[in-house]
Formats: sequence, structure tokens, C-alpha cells
Amino acid sequence: MKYKRADFPPDFQFGVATSAYQIEGHANGGAGQTHWDSFAATPGNVANAENGDLACDHYNRFEQDLDLIRGAGFDCYRFSTSWARVLPEGRGPINQQGLDFYDRLTDALLKRGIKPCATLYHWELPSPLADLGGWRNRDIANWFADFTEIIMGRIGDRMFSVAPVNEPWCVSWLSHFEGQHAPGLRDIRATARAMHHVLLAHGRAIETMRGLGMSNLGAVFNLEWAEPADDSSEAQTAAALYDGIYNRFFLGGAFKKSYPQNVLEGLEPHLPDKWQDDFDTIAAPVDWCGLNYYTRKLITRADTSWPSLTDVPGPLPKTQMGWEIDPAALSRFLIRTAQEYTGDLPIYVTENGMASAERQNDADRIDYLNQHLAEVCNALDHGVPIKGYFIWSLLDNYEWALGYEKRFGLVDVDFETLERRPKDSYRALQAALVRDQSG
Repeated sequence: MKYKRADFPPDFQFGVATSAYQIEGHANGGAGQTHWDSFAATPGNVANAENGDLACDHYNRFEQDLDLIRGAGFDCYRFSTSWARVLPEGRGPINQQGLDFYDRLTDALLKRGIKPCATLYHWELPSPLADLGGWRNRDIANWFADFTEIIMGRIGDRMFSVAPVNEPWCVSWLSHFEGQHAPGLRDIRATARAMHHVLLAHGRAIETMRGLGMSNLGAVFNLEWAEPADDSSEAQTAAALYDGIYNRFFLGGAFKKSYPQNVLEGLEPHLPDKWQDDFDTIAAPVDWCGLNYYTRKLITRADTSWPSLTDVPGPLPKTQMGWEIDPAALSRFLIRTAQEYTGDLPIYVTENGMASAERQNDADRIDYLNQHLAEVCNALDHGVPIKGYFIWSLLDNYEWALGYEKRFGLVDVDFETLERRPKDSYRALQAALVRDQSG
């Protein structure tokens, strides 16, 4: 690694991230069915018809995995809780095995000197709630608040930080408009309601955790830089709309109590009645903002109904996912977010990383991390109050609709034997994160 811990402020936190459904093994421990289970069981939805029943078996191997986090020298572990593991029906009876698991996980982190950073929801909605409309149903905000009170009532006293929802764009647009994730819909009315309700649920969860006396609560957004594919006014308009849908809608709701006008031109007819009245809840004050960043897109106009845009292949190097590597967009996002949305509020890079086909000698990942850490330093030099950087991901895992092929991990997982083997990137970070070597 080009960068060392000493190159960052003394209070800067380095972390690694995972999510429940992608690593735990959802068939274990009394967890209820989720819409991802049924999505994966539907032919054609997931590569090789793979599911999250076993994943990395983190449910039974978490002690080993936490040793890997400690061994690399990370300060923090960003994990998610599974709603259906705690409440198999989404509401009603509690699965004590689920609560006990997150209790053991929390204590095991603290025992190793690792700060627990929880995300309440990373995409696995309990099936009984999906049957009631899921994110299309306004009641989900209160169902989510109830879940928040149960899980944080058990482990909230030991959390370093908590965010309610990971990547609201994926929960809503990718899943309800593009149909690429569960529940696999392609419906603009469902999309508009999901986009609004996921923010409402975020706000209700923040209110609930404040009621529990909790602090260091944040909001996490995934951002994708949008650039016009050419110099035409049509491409510029399309790129601005892509930026509005992907980035500004969710940041604007949470920090400005408003949605971008160019997005409302297409979505407002499909938003729920009196949606404007929800902004005080949606914008419940948070203590920090998290940004997940991976790539950029070149956008142009498409001859379709709204939003009438599409992306075109770009010339930059690409990851195993086919995503362009554009590190400079990370600093642009960090600077823009601070200037336009969050001001002096602390910002964390809550996810950044790449998929690579290299199972051990992943020099491409080391290069990717170096380039993006350079942009974090650039944003720090511009006065952005960045407090931490989390790498996605600790382990190769279940990459949703792409199954187990795409590998984001610092640690290789053999999905036949479940053996863990640290990659070169893990070893490089291990050397870089050693505490102040100058004394």
C-alpha cells in the first residue's frame, strides 16, 4: 500500500464491511423467509440459481472472521442485522436465537477491540411483509421502527455507530424499477413509493434510536457519478436526471427536505398522498453521513418513456463487475456532499472496493485502494471532515443476483470447503494499518 495509517488524521477510522444475507447463511438459526429467498428461487433471477442459504457460514464461523478483522488491524467492523433473523414474520414473535447471535457478535467484537458499526437493513425483507406490499406500503416505516427498537434494545448500548438503511437507491430503484434485485419489480408507481418510504423508514428508525438514548447515528447513501456521454444538450439533461434519481433524491430528502425537480417531473404523479408532510421525519437529524462509492456512468438520452436515458460503455479500466474505475469521482462526491448537503457533519466512506477475479495475487485491488485513498486525502486537503474509510468487503460472498462468481473480498472464500485465505490486499493493508510506526 502507498498509504499508511500515519498519513491520515489521528482519529481517522479504518474499517471493513459485510452484510448479513451475503455472509451469514440465512438458513441457519431460525431466520424467517425473505424476499431474497423467493427471488433467488425464481428461475433466471440469480446466476447459477444460487442463494444465501449457506453463503460464508458466518453464523457459525464469526469468531474466525472477527479474528481476521483484528489481524488486519482494522478499527471498525460495519455489519448488518437481518430483520427476518430477529423477527421471522417481520412483526410479532421474536426469534431469540437471532437476538442472541447479534449479542454474541457484538461482545466478540468488543473483546477484540473492534468498534461495532451496525446497519439495520441491507436488503433482506421478511417475506410476510413483502406479501403486504413491502416498501410500497407506508406502514413499513412503523414496522421498521418496531424492528429497530427490538434489535437496538438488545445491542444498541454497545454500538460505535448505527445507520438504518444501506443504499436506499438499491432498495427502491434497482429493485422496483429495474427489477434487478428483490422483489424484482418493474413498476414506476411501486418505485416512487419505495423511494419515499425507504427514507421515511430511515427517519422513523433514527427517531426510535434517539428514544433509546443512542447517539452517533448516520445515513448511508450509494452514489454513482454521472457524466454526459457527449457534448449534446440531450446527454447533459439525461446525466443531470440520472444524478437526480441516483444521488440527489435521497441526499435531498434527508438533508434538504426536498426532492429534485427534474426527478419529480417523472415521479410526482406516483408518490403517495401528502408525501411532502413526511420531510420532518425523513430529515431527522443525524450525526454523520456515509457515502458508498464504486464507479461512474456515461449517460445519454434514450428513446423511451421517462426517464429516457441510458448508459454507454466508457473508456476507463474496469473491475470484474464491468464497472469503470474513476477514483477522482470519489473526491468530487465528498467535496460536493459537504458543500451542498452536510456542511460540517462528519462524513465516512462507508463502502469502497472492487471485484477481482484474482483469488490471491490481487495487485489490481491494491492499486484500486491506493487510488481511492489518494482521493480521500485530496478531499481532506479541501477541508472535508472525513472521519473514516470502510472497504467492501472482508470476505468473498453472495453477490446478490450475480451469485458467488464476483469476488470483492480481502479474504478468499472457497465456497466448497468454506476455507478462508487472506489475499495479497489483506496482507498489504495489514502492513499499512500498523499503529504509528514512528513512535
